[in-house]
Amino acid sequence: MSMILWILLMVLALGLAGWVFRLAGQKLTHNKPYFRDMPFGVGFGYALAGGALLGGFWLWFQPGAVFFRWAVQGVVIFAIVAWIFRLLGRAVGTSGTRKLFRDMPLTASFGILIILIYAVLSIFAGAIAPHGQEEVFARVNVLPGGNLETGGDPAFPLGTDQIGRDLLSRLIYGAQNTVGIAFVTTCLAFLLGGSLGFLAATLQGWLDQVLSRAVDVLMAIPSLIFALLLMTIASAWAGSEKWLLTVYMILIIAVIDSTRVFRLARAVGLNIVVMDYIEAAKLRGEGLPYLIFKEILPNAYAPLLAEFGLRFCFVFLTIASLSFLGVGIQPPLADWGTMVRDLSQFINFAAFSPLTAALPLLAAGVIALLTVAVNFVVDWMLHRTSGLKD
Repeated sequence: MSMILWILLMVLALGLAGWVFRLAGQKLTHNKPYFRDMPFGVGFGYALAGGALLGGFWLWFQPGAVFFRWAVQGVVIFAIVAWIFRLLGRAVGTSGTRKLFRDMPLTASFGILIILIYAVLSIFAGAIAPHGQEEVFARVNVLPGGNLETGGDPAFPLGTDQIGRDLLSRLIYGAQNTVGIAFVTTCLAFLLGGSLGFLAATLQGWLDQVLSRAVDVLMAIPSLIFALLLMTIASAWAGSEKWLLTVYMILIIAVIDSTRVFRLARAVGLNIVVMDYIEAAKLRGEGLPYLIFKEILPNAYAPLLAEFGLRFCFVFLTIASLSFLGVGIQPPLADWGTMVRDLSQFINFAAFSPLTAALPLLAAGVIALLTVAVNFVVDWMLHRTSGLKD
Protein backbone atom coordinates (compact mmCIF):
# COMPACT_ATOMS: atom_id res chain seq x y z
CA MET A 1 0.00 0.00 0.00
CA SER A 2 2.88 2.34 0.76
CA MET A 3 4.24 1.80 -2.77
CA ILE A 4 0.90 2.81 -4.29
CA LEU A 5 0.79 5.89 -2.06
CA TRP A 6 4.36 6.76 -3.07
CA ILE A 7 3.45 6.50 -6.78
CA LEU A 8 0.38 8.69 -6.28
CA LEU A 9 2.47 11.32 -4.50
CA MET A 10 5.00 11.28 -7.34
CA VAL A 11 2.24 11.76 -9.92
CA LEU A 12 0.75 14.63 -7.92
CA ALA A 13 4.19 16.25 -7.55
CA LEU A 14 4.83 15.98 -11.30
CA GLY A 15 1.38 17.38 -12.02
CA LEU A 16 2.04 20.35 -9.73
CA ALA A 17 5.46 20.87 -11.34
CA GLY A 18 3.85 20.83 -14.79
CA TRP A 19 1.25 23.41 -13.73
CA VAL A 20 3.95 25.63 -12.22
CA PHE A 21 6.06 25.28 -15.39
CA ARG A 22 3.16 26.38 -17.60
CA LEU A 23 2.26 29.27 -15.28
CA ALA A 24 5.88 30.42 -15.06
CA GLY A 25 6.20 30.30 -18.83
CA GLN A 26 3.10 32.45 -19.23
CA LYS A 27 4.43 35.04 -16.77
CA LEU A 28 7.99 35.15 -18.09
CA THR A 29 7.00 35.35 -21.77
CA HIS A 30 4.13 37.80 -21.15
CA ASN A 31 1.51 35.23 -22.09
CA LYS A 32 2.90 34.26 -25.50
CA PRO A 33 0.75 31.80 -27.51
CA TYR A 34 2.97 28.76 -26.92
CA PHE A 35 2.55 28.88 -23.14
CA ARG A 36 -0.89 30.49 -23.20
CA ASP A 37 -2.37 27.66 -25.31
CA MET A 38 -0.30 24.89 -23.72
CA PRO A 39 -2.56 22.12 -22.39
CA PHE A 40 -1.93 20.65 -18.96
CA GLY A 41 -0.77 17.35 -20.49
CA VAL A 42 2.13 19.06 -22.27
CA GLY A 43 3.20 20.78 -19.06
CA PHE A 44 3.03 17.43 -17.26
CA GLY A 45 5.21 15.93 -20.02
CA TYR A 46 7.86 18.62 -19.53
CA ALA A 47 7.82 17.96 -15.78
CA LEU A 48 8.11 14.21 -16.37
CA ALA A 49 11.05 14.72 -18.74
CA GLY A 50 12.76 16.98 -16.22
CA GLY A 51 12.20 14.43 -13.45
CA ALA A 52 13.62 11.67 -15.66
CA LEU A 53 16.74 13.76 -16.37
CA LEU A 54 17.25 14.47 -12.67
CA GLY A 55 16.70 10.80 -11.85
CA GLY A 56 19.18 9.74 -14.51
CA PHE A 57 21.74 12.25 -13.23
CA TRP A 58 21.33 10.86 -9.72
CA LEU A 59 21.51 7.25 -10.94
CA TRP A 60 24.71 7.95 -12.89
CA PHE A 61 26.66 8.47 -9.65
CA GLN A 62 25.32 5.37 -7.89
CA PRO A 63 27.98 2.64 -7.44
CA GLY A 64 25.82 -0.19 -8.77
CA ALA A 65 24.54 1.57 -11.91
CA VAL A 66 27.21 0.12 -14.21
CA PHE A 67 24.80 -1.01 -16.94
CA PHE A 68 22.99 2.35 -16.86
CA ARG A 69 26.25 4.22 -17.41
CA TRP A 70 27.19 1.88 -20.25
CA ALA A 71 23.79 2.43 -21.86
CA VAL A 72 24.05 6.23 -21.65
CA GLN A 73 27.60 6.19 -23.01
CA GLY A 74 26.48 3.92 -25.85
CA VAL A 75 23.63 6.26 -26.80
CA VAL A 76 25.96 9.28 -26.80
CA ILE A 77 28.61 7.48 -28.87
CA PHE A 78 26.06 6.23 -31.40
CA ALA A 79 24.56 9.73 -31.69
CA ILE A 80 27.97 11.28 -32.39
CA VAL A 81 28.86 8.57 -34.94
CA ALA A 82 25.47 8.97 -36.66
CA TRP A 83 25.98 12.75 -36.84
CA ILE A 84 29.43 12.28 -38.41
CA PHE A 85 28.00 9.72 -40.84
CA ARG A 86 25.31 12.21 -41.89
CA LEU A 87 27.94 14.93 -42.41
CA LEU A 88 29.95 12.56 -44.62
CA GLY A 89 26.82 11.66 -46.57
CA ARG A 90 26.14 15.34 -47.23
CA ALA A 91 29.69 15.87 -48.54
CA VAL A 92 30.39 12.61 -50.42
CA GLY A 93 28.36 10.89 -53.09
CA THR A 94 26.08 11.80 -55.94
CA SER A 95 23.83 14.85 -55.93
CA GLY A 96 20.85 12.64 -55.15
CA THR A 97 22.44 10.96 -52.13
CA ARG A 98 23.77 14.27 -50.83
CA LYS A 99 20.29 15.78 -51.02
CA LEU A 100 18.92 12.69 -49.29
CA PHE A 101 21.35 13.10 -46.39
CA ARG A 102 20.60 16.83 -46.14
CA ASP A 103 16.91 16.07 -45.59
CA MET A 104 17.59 13.10 -43.33
CA PRO A 105 16.99 13.31 -39.56
CA LEU A 106 19.65 12.04 -37.18
CA THR A 107 17.56 8.98 -36.28
CA ALA A 108 17.39 7.88 -39.91
CA SER A 109 21.15 8.32 -40.41
CA PHE A 110 21.68 6.25 -37.26
CA GLY A 111 19.39 3.54 -38.62
CA ILE A 112 21.08 3.45 -42.02
CA LEU A 113 24.53 3.31 -40.40
CA ILE A 114 23.54 0.38 -38.16
CA ILE A 115 21.96 -1.49 -41.07
CA LEU A 116 25.13 -1.01 -43.14
CA ILE A 117 27.29 -2.29 -40.27
CA TYR A 118 25.09 -5.37 -39.86
CA ALA A 119 25.15 -5.96 -43.62
CA VAL A 120 28.96 -5.83 -43.70
CA LEU A 121 29.17 -8.22 -40.74
CA SER A 122 26.71 -10.60 -42.38
CA ILE A 123 28.44 -10.64 -45.76
CA PHE A 124 32.06 -10.70 -44.56
CA ALA A 125 31.66 -12.62 -41.29
CA GLY A 126 34.19 -15.24 -42.38
CA ALA A 127 36.86 -12.58 -42.93
CA ILE A 128 36.04 -10.42 -39.90
CA ALA A 129 35.58 -13.08 -37.20
CA PRO A 130 38.88 -14.08 -35.54
CA HIS A 131 37.80 -17.74 -35.26
CA GLY A 132 35.26 -20.09 -36.77
CA GLN A 133 31.75 -20.33 -35.35
CA GLU A 134 32.14 -24.09 -34.83
CA GLU A 135 35.73 -23.98 -33.56
CA VAL A 136 36.13 -25.32 -30.02
CA PHE A 137 39.13 -24.40 -27.85
CA ALA A 138 40.56 -26.06 -24.76
CA ARG A 139 39.79 -23.12 -22.46
CA VAL A 140 36.15 -22.94 -21.42
CA ASN A 141 34.28 -20.14 -19.64
CA VAL A 142 37.06 -17.63 -20.26
CA LEU A 143 35.97 -14.30 -18.79
CA PRO A 144 35.70 -11.30 -21.12
CA GLY A 145 38.14 -8.42 -21.08
CA GLY A 146 41.33 -10.24 -22.11
CA ASN A 147 43.01 -9.73 -18.70
CA LEU A 148 44.94 -12.85 -17.66
CA GLU A 149 44.86 -11.85 -13.98
CA THR A 150 41.04 -11.85 -13.90
CA GLY A 151 40.60 -15.09 -15.86
CA GLY A 152 40.60 -13.58 -19.35
CA ASP A 153 42.64 -14.24 -22.46
CA PRO A 154 43.77 -11.68 -25.08
CA ALA A 155 42.92 -14.20 -27.80
CA PHE A 156 39.27 -14.12 -26.71
CA PRO A 157 38.21 -10.49 -26.00
CA LEU A 158 34.64 -11.51 -25.10
CA GLY A 159 35.64 -14.85 -23.57
CA THR A 160 34.47 -18.35 -24.41
CA ASP A 161 31.29 -20.27 -23.64
CA GLN A 162 30.75 -23.50 -21.74
CA ILE A 163 32.27 -25.72 -24.43
CA GLY A 164 35.12 -23.39 -25.44
CA ARG A 165 33.74 -21.47 -28.45
CA ASP A 166 34.86 -17.88 -29.00
CA LEU A 167 31.94 -15.57 -28.16
CA LEU A 168 33.10 -12.67 -30.33
CA SER A 169 33.26 -14.91 -33.39
CA ARG A 170 29.86 -16.41 -32.66
CA LEU A 171 28.41 -12.92 -32.20
CA ILE A 172 29.72 -11.91 -35.64
CA TYR A 173 28.56 -15.13 -37.30
CA GLY A 174 25.20 -14.63 -35.59
CA ALA A 175 24.70 -11.59 -37.82
CA GLN A 176 25.26 -13.74 -40.89
CA ASN A 177 22.92 -16.51 -39.75
CA THR A 178 20.14 -14.65 -37.94
CA VAL A 179 19.97 -11.55 -40.16
CA GLY A 180 20.65 -13.44 -43.39
CA ILE A 181 17.98 -16.05 -42.74
CA ALA A 182 15.52 -13.34 -41.64
CA PHE A 183 16.14 -11.40 -44.87
CA VAL A 184 15.59 -14.48 -47.04
CA THR A 185 12.44 -15.36 -45.09
CA THR A 186 11.04 -11.83 -45.42
CA CYS A 187 11.70 -11.78 -49.18
CA LEU A 188 9.92 -15.12 -49.54
CA ALA A 189 6.97 -13.88 -47.46
CA PHE A 190 6.66 -10.77 -49.65
CA LEU A 191 6.93 -12.77 -52.84
CA LEU A 192 4.14 -15.10 -51.71
CA GLY A 193 1.86 -12.62 -49.92
CA GLY A 194 2.37 -9.74 -52.34
CA SER A 195 1.74 -11.85 -55.45
CA LEU A 196 -1.43 -13.42 -54.05
CA GLY A 197 -2.63 -10.06 -52.66
CA PHE A 198 -2.27 -8.26 -55.99
CA LEU A 199 -3.81 -11.25 -57.78
CA ALA A 200 -6.83 -11.19 -55.45
CA ALA A 201 -7.22 -7.42 -55.87
CA THR A 202 -7.02 -7.62 -59.67
CA LEU A 203 -9.21 -10.66 -60.36
CA GLN A 204 -11.50 -10.41 -57.28
CA GLY A 205 -14.50 -12.78 -57.42
CA TRP A 206 -14.23 -16.30 -56.00
CA LEU A 207 -10.41 -16.29 -55.93
CA ASP A 208 -10.41 -13.21 -53.69
CA GLN A 209 -12.92 -14.83 -51.35
CA VAL A 210 -11.02 -18.11 -51.08
CA LEU A 211 -7.66 -16.45 -50.45
CA SER A 212 -9.08 -13.90 -48.00
CA ARG A 213 -10.90 -16.52 -45.92
CA ALA A 214 -7.79 -18.74 -45.83
CA VAL A 215 -5.74 -15.78 -44.63
CA ASP A 216 -8.36 -14.97 -41.99
CA VAL A 217 -8.07 -18.50 -40.61
CA LEU A 218 -4.27 -18.34 -40.44
CA MET A 219 -4.27 -14.89 -38.85
CA ALA A 220 -6.72 -16.02 -36.16
CA ILE A 221 -3.96 -18.22 -34.67
CA PRO A 222 -1.22 -16.43 -32.65
CA SER A 223 1.79 -16.44 -34.98
CA LEU A 224 4.50 -17.37 -32.44
CA ILE A 225 2.45 -20.23 -30.96
CA PHE A 226 1.55 -21.47 -34.45
CA ALA A 227 5.21 -21.30 -35.56
CA LEU A 228 6.33 -23.12 -32.41
CA LEU A 229 3.77 -25.89 -33.01
CA LEU A 230 4.77 -26.32 -36.64
CA MET A 231 8.48 -26.24 -35.79
CA THR A 232 7.95 -28.98 -33.20
CA ILE A 233 6.36 -31.13 -35.91
CA ALA A 234 9.12 -30.19 -38.37
CA SER A 235 11.75 -31.28 -35.82
CA ALA A 236 10.40 -34.81 -36.03
CA TRP A 237 10.42 -34.70 -39.84
CA ALA A 238 13.96 -33.32 -40.04
CA GLY A 239 15.41 -35.97 -37.74
CA SER A 240 19.18 -35.62 -37.52
CA GLU A 241 19.35 -33.30 -40.57
CA LYS A 242 19.65 -29.97 -38.75
CA TRP A 243 20.00 -27.97 -41.97
CA LEU A 244 16.61 -29.30 -43.05
CA LEU A 245 15.04 -27.89 -39.88
CA THR A 246 16.36 -24.44 -40.85
CA VAL A 247 14.73 -24.81 -44.29
CA TYR A 248 11.44 -25.80 -42.61
CA MET A 249 11.71 -22.76 -40.35
CA ILE A 250 12.16 -20.41 -43.31
CA LEU A 251 9.13 -21.87 -45.09
CA ILE A 252 6.92 -21.88 -41.97
CA ILE A 253 7.68 -18.29 -40.96
CA ALA A 254 7.40 -17.10 -44.57
CA VAL A 255 3.93 -18.61 -44.96
CA ILE A 256 2.72 -17.26 -41.60
CA ASP A 257 4.02 -13.75 -42.26
CA SER A 258 2.80 -13.73 -45.87
CA THR A 259 -0.74 -13.43 -44.48
CA ARG A 260 0.03 -9.91 -43.20
CA VAL A 261 1.66 -9.00 -46.52
CA PHE A 262 -1.38 -10.37 -48.37
CA ARG A 263 -3.71 -8.11 -46.37
CA LEU A 264 -1.67 -5.00 -47.16
CA ALA A 265 -1.09 -5.86 -50.82
CA ARG A 266 -4.78 -6.61 -51.35
CA ALA A 267 -5.89 -3.39 -49.63
CA VAL A 268 -3.45 -1.25 -51.62
CA GLY A 269 -4.26 -3.13 -54.81
CA LEU A 270 -8.03 -2.58 -54.44
CA ASN A 271 -7.42 1.17 -54.23
CA ILE A 272 -5.27 1.10 -57.38
CA VAL A 273 -7.35 -1.15 -59.67
CA VAL A 274 -10.19 1.40 -59.76
CA MET A 275 -7.91 4.13 -61.16
CA ASP A 276 -8.37 5.38 -64.71
CA TYR A 277 -4.93 4.27 -65.89
CA ILE A 278 -5.79 0.67 -64.94
CA GLU A 279 -8.98 0.85 -67.00
CA ALA A 280 -6.98 2.33 -69.90
CA ALA A 281 -4.49 -0.54 -69.69
CA LYS A 282 -7.33 -3.06 -69.75
CA LEU A 283 -8.85 -1.38 -72.79
CA ARG A 284 -5.47 -1.57 -74.54
CA GLY A 285 -5.67 -5.32 -74.02
CA GLU A 286 -2.81 -5.59 -71.50
CA GLY A 287 -2.55 -8.94 -69.74
CA LEU A 288 -2.54 -9.75 -66.01
CA PRO A 289 1.28 -9.76 -65.60
CA TYR A 290 1.48 -6.27 -67.14
CA LEU A 291 -1.25 -4.93 -64.85
CA ILE A 292 0.40 -6.30 -61.72
CA PHE A 293 4.09 -5.60 -62.42
CA LYS A 294 3.84 -2.45 -64.56
CA GLU A 295 0.83 -0.64 -63.15
CA ILE A 296 -0.04 -1.83 -59.62
CA LEU A 297 3.37 -2.67 -58.17
CA PRO A 298 5.10 0.69 -58.97
CA ASN A 299 2.22 2.58 -57.34
CA ALA A 300 2.25 0.32 -54.26
CA TYR A 301 6.02 0.59 -53.83
CA ALA A 302 6.08 3.03 -50.88
CA PRO A 303 3.74 1.21 -48.44
CA LEU A 304 5.18 -2.18 -49.35
CA LEU A 305 8.74 -0.97 -48.77
CA ALA A 306 7.80 0.37 -45.35
CA GLU A 307 5.99 -2.87 -44.54
CA PHE A 308 9.09 -4.81 -45.63
CA GLY A 309 11.12 -3.10 -42.90
CA LEU A 310 8.51 -3.76 -40.23
CA ARG A 311 7.95 -7.33 -41.38
CA PHE A 312 11.71 -7.95 -41.37
CA CYS A 313 11.78 -6.91 -37.69
CA PHE A 314 8.97 -9.31 -36.82
CA VAL A 315 10.60 -12.18 -38.73
CA PHE A 316 13.95 -11.38 -37.16
CA LEU A 317 12.45 -11.43 -33.65
CA THR A 318 10.47 -14.60 -34.38
CA ILE A 319 13.61 -16.45 -35.49
CA ALA A 320 15.46 -15.27 -32.39
CA SER A 321 12.53 -16.36 -30.20
CA LEU A 322 12.35 -19.81 -31.77
CA SER A 323 16.12 -20.21 -31.39
CA PHE A 324 15.87 -19.17 -27.76
CA LEU A 325 13.25 -21.90 -27.27
CA GLY A 326 15.52 -24.44 -28.98
CA VAL A 327 13.57 -25.07 -32.21
CA GLY A 328 15.07 -22.37 -34.45
CA ILE A 329 18.56 -22.19 -35.92
CA GLN A 330 20.37 -25.29 -34.74
CA PRO A 331 23.94 -25.75 -33.48
CA PRO A 332 26.72 -25.62 -34.53
CA LEU A 333 25.43 -22.52 -36.38
CA ALA A 334 25.68 -19.40 -34.24
CA ASP A 335 22.65 -17.21 -33.70
CA TRP A 336 21.80 -14.55 -31.18
CA GLY A 337 18.67 -16.16 -29.76
CA THR A 338 20.58 -19.30 -28.81
CA MET A 339 23.42 -17.18 -27.37
CA VAL A 340 20.99 -15.38 -25.06
CA ARG A 341 19.72 -18.74 -23.81
CA ASP A 342 23.17 -20.30 -23.39
CA LEU A 343 24.70 -17.27 -21.67
CA SER A 344 21.75 -16.39 -19.44
CA GLN A 345 23.39 -17.88 -16.32
CA PHE A 346 26.16 -15.28 -16.54
CA ILE A 347 23.71 -12.66 -15.31
CA ASN A 348 24.32 -14.10 -11.82
CA PHE A 349 27.83 -12.56 -11.95
CA ALA A 350 26.48 -8.99 -12.20
CA ALA A 351 27.38 -8.13 -8.57
CA PHE A 352 31.14 -8.64 -8.94
CA SER A 353 31.79 -8.89 -12.73
CA PRO A 354 29.47 -6.60 -14.76
CA LEU A 355 31.33 -7.34 -18.00
CA THR A 356 30.67 -11.06 -17.62
CA ALA A 357 27.00 -10.43 -16.82
CA ALA A 358 26.75 -8.23 -19.93
CA LEU A 359 27.39 -11.14 -22.32
CA PRO A 360 23.75 -12.30 -22.60
CA LEU A 361 22.67 -8.65 -22.65
CA LEU A 362 25.09 -8.07 -25.51
CA ALA A 363 23.44 -10.78 -27.61
CA ALA A 364 20.01 -9.40 -26.75
CA GLY A 365 21.25 -5.86 -27.36
CA VAL A 366 22.31 -6.51 -30.96
CA ILE A 367 18.80 -7.87 -31.60
CA ALA A 368 17.20 -4.76 -30.10
CA LEU A 369 19.64 -2.41 -31.86
CA LEU A 370 18.80 -3.74 -35.32
CA THR A 371 15.08 -3.59 -34.56
CA VAL A 372 15.33 0.06 -33.47
CA ALA A 373 17.50 0.96 -36.48
CA VAL A 374 15.08 -0.57 -39.00
CA ASN A 375 12.12 1.18 -37.36
CA PHE A 376 13.94 4.53 -37.50
CA VAL A 377 14.50 4.10 -41.24
CA VAL A 378 10.90 2.94 -41.81
CA ASP A 379 9.51 5.96 -39.93
CA TRP A 380 11.61 8.29 -42.04
CA MET A 381 10.53 6.58 -45.27
CA LEU A 382 6.86 6.81 -44.28
CA HIS A 383 7.33 10.49 -43.48
CA ARG A 384 8.92 11.15 -46.88
CA THR A 385 6.31 9.24 -48.88
CA SER A 386 3.35 10.70 -46.96
CA GLY A 387 4.11 14.20 -48.22
CA LEU A 388 4.21 15.64 -44.70
CA LYS A 389 6.67 18.43 -44.00
CA ASP A 390 8.18 19.60 -40.74
